[in-house]
Amino acid sequence: MLFAILLTCFAFLVSGQQCSAQETLQDPAWKYVLRRPPQRWFQPDFDDQNWLDGAGGFGDADTPGARVGTDWSTNNIWLRRTIVLENIPENPSLYIHHDEDAEVYINGRKVLAVKGYTTKYQVMPLDEDGKTALKTGRNLIAVHCAQTGGGQFIDVHVIDGKNVPALPAPKRKERPFQSDLITKWGEAVTADNVWQQYPRPGLVRQNWTNLNGNWDYAVTDRTVDTIPNAWDGKILVPFCLESRLGGVQKLLHSDQALWYHRNFDAKRDPQKRLMLNFEAVDYECRIFVNGTETGHHKGGNTPFSVDATDVIVDGKNELVVRVTDDTEESQLRGKQSRTPRGIWYTQVSGIWQTVWMETVPVRHIADLKISTNVDTGSISVTPVTTGPAVDGETIRLSVVSGDQMLQGSSQGTVKVVVPDAKLWSPSSPHLYDLKLAILDASGNIVDEISSYAGIRSVGKAKDADGHWRMTLNGKPVFHWGPLDQGWWPDGLLTPPSFEAMVWDIDYLKDAGFNMIRKHIKVEPRLYYHYCDQVGMLVWQDQVSGGSSPRWTRLGPDPMDAEWTDADHSQFMTEFESMVNELENYPSIVVWTPFNEAWGQHKTVEVGEWAVQRDPSRLINIASGGNFWPVGDIVDEHRYPHPGFPFDAGRYADFVMVVGEFGGHGLPTEGHLWDPNRRNWGYGDLPKNKDEYRARYIESIRLLTELKQQGIAAGVYTQTTDVEGEINGLVTYDRRVIKLSADELRKIHQPLLAE
Repeated sequence: MLFAILLTCFAFLVSGQQCSAQETLQDPAWKYVLRRPPQRWFQPDFDDQNWLDGAGGFGDADTPGARVGTDWSTNNIWLRRTIVLENIPENPSLYIHHDEDAEVYINGRKVLAVKGYTTKYQVMPLDEDGKTALKTGRNLIAVHCAQTGGGQFIDVHVIDGKNVPALPAPKRKERPFQSDLITKWGEAVTADNVWQQYPRPGLVRQNWTNLNGNWDYAVTDRTVDTIPNAWDGKILVPFCLESRLGGVQKLLHSDQALWYHRNFDAKRDPQKRLMLNFEAVDYECRIFVNGTETGHHKGGNTPFSVDATDVIVDGKNELVVRVTDDTEESQLRGKQSRTPRGIWYTQVSGIWQTVWMETVPVRHIADLKISTNVDTGSISVTPVTTGPAVDGETIRLSVVSGDQMLQGSSQGTVKVVVPDAKLWSPSSPHLYDLKLAILDASGNIVDEISSYAGIRSVGKAKDADGHWRMTLNGKPVFHWGPLDQGWWPDGLLTPPSFEAMVWDIDYLKDAGFNMIRKHIKVEPRLYYHYCDQVGMLVWQDQVSGGSSPRWTRLGPDPMDAEWTDADHSQFMTEFESMVNELENYPSIVVWTPFNEAWGQHKTVEVGEWAVQRDPSRLINIASGGNFWPVGDIVDEHRYPHPGFPFDAGRYADFVMVVGEFGGHGLPTEGHLWDPNRRNWGYGDLPKNKDEYRARYIESIRLLTELKQQGIAAGVYTQTTDVEGEINGLVTYDRRVIKLSADELRKIHQPLLAE
């Protein structure tokens, strides 16, 4: 979706030659408004001191030929600028690249009115009336442009028509849009209290140090490969460079590198290893400790660790992180964009989740794989160990069940059977506490970690009418939840706090949703832990990126994009990393490799890999995307109200779901990311809250009918407003709830009735 127009009006001083276009580009001399001004807005004596200031041009950089200095994404824009002419050009003309219904005034006189749009600059000579509008000295240029759909652009210059200037590129943006919105949790964030929770709930040790807080930062040319000697300022980790809470709000360009710096205390111990842990860094980074490169990671969405043992010293140590981020190249980026508009949001660069360190034994548990069996009530744990094996070592698993401690031991996978096991479900999210230990031949503990497990099974089965339904613990469950993007006005991809993140989940649970579709984002691991605790099912999307094929939806002619082997390999590396990190969380019940054909490629190969890699969950190969017969689910996106192209022959072997619908928008004054842009929802915006509520109720009524026809799940768009999208159940800053949880629960009752 493209909702932007570009208008740049450059003026030239004429004194036998044109004045420098580059100087004009750097001069933010335009005044503009996005709502209709008083009738005399184009007159020289009109008072525009309360208009906004902006540099040319205005609009959407994706429009062909666009040269954007200021973003513009509303239907109309009005601009005023004063130029100075020492002489009247010999062939006075307008050099214009315009969108729909552009009007140009000189000194209060209309000199041009054009319909439609162009895709390149055109020279339009002024007629005699237009020529006489110009005068030596000060001239007021006023412009109005309208746009109704697609990309948009307008750029006007006063030139000598026989001496057309070469236009330089506009000065690139150095800062993202800075909104006034902030959450109540964001207001409370300080360097001392920022994200203090232990970040790895599935593998817990007591001896750890949180490294969040104020770090030094610097932005350099990407060619700079040596650690800077000076720093630009402070950044609050774990918030990204572009975010308000990070304290910098600067864009990182693809020809730049972002550097982080801080000190930490450590002590060398021959029996211990020091691990530096990064929950997420976008996108590619190198880690230096005391000037020595100790690690490298590529991929912006999953955790990684660096062993710094061999380079630390007793006392103070120096940690430096170098980051590069090609947001719109082939890398996986999700909803991030260098030109945010519509469904695309502000880019995120650098550290955006918790950084921490821990000391571990030389021989230690680095990871674990948990599986459960609902028929036998068993919990099986396979540890991934690191370091030289201890002679005669065994692995001991302890499971807490009520007031009992059940134990088992083995040299590899350990299984414990829980008598009368309680199964995990949304209505009864029972979890078992685990302890896993490496023991030496004498029974001494070499390493020990804490974890947990929920015993549950995920599957599919046909109902009495022959429709495929999703099952949990062998029983059919209608999956009902929102599209949840996990974006925040103050932290962008990073929730301002753990409590803020929990608030979203609690609201949805109270509203009667039993599932969340986590859309094109991997959350902090604590997010999934909390879903485990409260009983919220999760459909987990893979983060998207790269080139896309033509979107054929559920048509019989699906297409794949052509990807290089290297890009596909990186996609699979990041997909597998996500599965590896999240597979132990019982709340996750569906993996979704692709969304709406975004970066969709090698679909059958990716789907078959996912089915084999994790047979304990369902695979939704392409939510709303190009349908290939692989995995378990066929998924239609339909806006604003839900629907499905039923075709028993094509979809007979698949669970049918409506993976997106709704998107009913309701603007809330004072809680908009940018009140001067086109804020939108799907379909025409309702006139008031009553109409908004009525549309939501109608969507649920239609989904209830579809359920009777065989639809097994529905996903409503969406939990919150996000930047220009105002189709959330809650405003972006979480301060206004458009439909209360109690009201939603009542509306949802017919849908969830058995």
